[in-house]
Amino acid sequence: MKRPRTFSGHLRKFLGLLPYLFRAVGLVWTAARRWTVAWAVLLLVQGLLPAIVIYLTRMIIDQLSSTLHKGGGWTAVQPALIPVAVMAVILLVSEILRSLTQWVRATQAELVQDYISGLIHAQALSLDLAFYETTEYYDRLHRARVDAISRPLLLLENLGSLAQNGITLLALAGVLISYSAWVPLVLIVSTLPALAVVARYAVRFNDWRIRNTAHERRVRYYDLLLTMRDAAAELRLFGLGGYFADSFKTLRRRLRTERLAMTRDQMLTEFWTGSASLLIMAAAMMWMIHRAATGLAGLGDIVLFYQVFQQGRHLMRTLLESIADVYRNIMFLEDLFEFLSLQPQVVEPVPPTALPSRLQGTIRFERVSFRYPESNHPALDNFSLQIPIGGIAALVGDNGAGKSTLIKLMCRLYDPDAGRITVGGIDLREVSPQDLWRHITVLFQEPMHYHVSAEQNIALGDLASASIPGRVEAAARAAGAHEPISRLSQGYETVLGKWFGGAELSVGEWQRLALARAFLRQAPIVILDEPTSAMDSWAEADWLGRFRSLVAGRTAVIITHRFTTAMQADIIHVMEAGRIIETGTHAELAAQGGRYGQSWAEQMRGVQR
Repeated sequence: MKRPRTFSGHLRKFLGLLPYLFRAVGLVWTAARRWTVAWAVLLLVQGLLPAIVIYLTRMIIDQLSSTLHKGGGWTAVQPALIPVAVMAVILLVSEILRSLTQWVRATQAELVQDYISGLIHAQALSLDLAFYETTEYYDRLHRARVDAISRPLLLLENLGSLAQNGITLLALAGVLISYSAWVPLVLIVSTLPALAVVARYAVRFNDWRIRNTAHERRVRYYDLLLTMRDAAAELRLFGLGGYFADSFKTLRRRLRTERLAMTRDQMLTEFWTGSASLLIMAAAMMWMIHRAATGLAGLGDIVLFYQVFQQGRHLMRTLLESIADVYRNIMFLEDLFEFLSLQPQVVEPVPPTALPSRLQGTIRFERVSFRYPESNHPALDNFSLQIPIGGIAALVGDNGAGKSTLIKLMCRLYDPDAGRITVGGIDLREVSPQDLWRHITVLFQEPMHYHVSAEQNIALGDLASASIPGRVEAAARAAGAHEPISRLSQGYETVLGKWFGGAELSVGEWQRLALARAFLRQAPIVILDEPTSAMDSWAEADWLGRFRSLVAGRTAVIITHRFTTAMQADIIHVMEAGRIIETGTHAELAAQGGRYGQSWAEQMRGVQR
């Protein structure tokens, strides 16, 4: 995304971003409608009160000055008590309104943050895996989730500040203009240097933020590595703690130095512009004192003039800062709305073709080619394969051969760049992803460890089936997970993982739990990616003894490096560099003496020795 670098460029950019302003206000209005109305009313009232207080101050001073000039006395002072009482009431009301505004603002903030978090979560869930393969996506997600989530409310607060201070400024200008038409102009001129400073550093900070998004993410990554459980063992055993701690400090030092340098430059520039503004104000005050010396103004006029001019300068500066904040927050919102406007590449077909409940025929890959985003090499190139429905097929081969890619394409987590994949003759692009996923259950090579109870860990495989009595335990028994769960202190109710003080499982036990989660869903297609990789030989033998009965009547696709697992399949496909090089049963492939047969023979020789 190209960023402008000149003032005129930023002005054009600001005008181009105005639609985001209205969208942001719309978000706040949708999330907290009644609270937004209350907030607007409170700002309007608070905008008028300062001018009333200044006007009452002049009345009090003029009346007291007149009283002292006449010799004083309680009777002479009494008329001044009325504006004093009114001012006291107004000041009390101001405090009450300020507290009410804080309460309304806090409620508004919570509702808006939850609403936008929901939008971000829904968008993240709707996008396909291809987005997670690009650094640009992570930069956008970081800026949307970390930087932009609070920006709509901040933008509305900026607009509210503009409105409130604008109302106050107009009221004060009405007071100043009664002395001379040029006095409000002097007030405006005195704030122009501050406008230039605020605008310049708002632009500089935004450009710095965009340049350093990746560095900010890397800082968070180092922080996570240094504090997460999964990395704790390696950091200690390999002495990596100091390395990553130093990397964190070095990058943080760079970011901190650059940001503080901008803050220092802004502070110094603001000092000189503020000094120039004070000189202009001093000249205006000398003019008013001269008027008082010639009898054209009284003591109350001098006090009023000072208060109005001082508060007017502050309000003008606040207005200019609010304008800069509006610009800055709109640029943050550009990131949010750009993220929310991303469109998934795996699209819902219109109208979708429904898969039959009983699948027949074959699963076919027809001249399929696929390349991961930001990759220079194809994962599959002109690839073809047939898997009979109702049987067990195994995919074996080296890491990087393309086995897991086949699974992701079969699940339509990606669409192929060329060719097509069919199930029973139906192109998967014609099938709704949700419909396809109901027909598939998957054990991934690195399954999730959910930090919930053991029962919930399994139930997440099919929340609808989990409510049927006995289904969770049956799935656990099928996967060999029932015994380790039974040993837990509270059985199936035991919370797992250390995040919430639960019990920790071994890698193999976590894998059996994930297998149970996969088996809970009674889907016609079962995909298992290295289902026994973390099991010991006894657990593997026990599970393999029951495997064929577990998948009876269903189509099973197994990715494995283990011959003992591959031997359970009706057909074995050997993959290498994104293509099938051998196909057959275990006995056939072992007898052919090809890649599979050579590996099998080598393993047997090792066993015999």
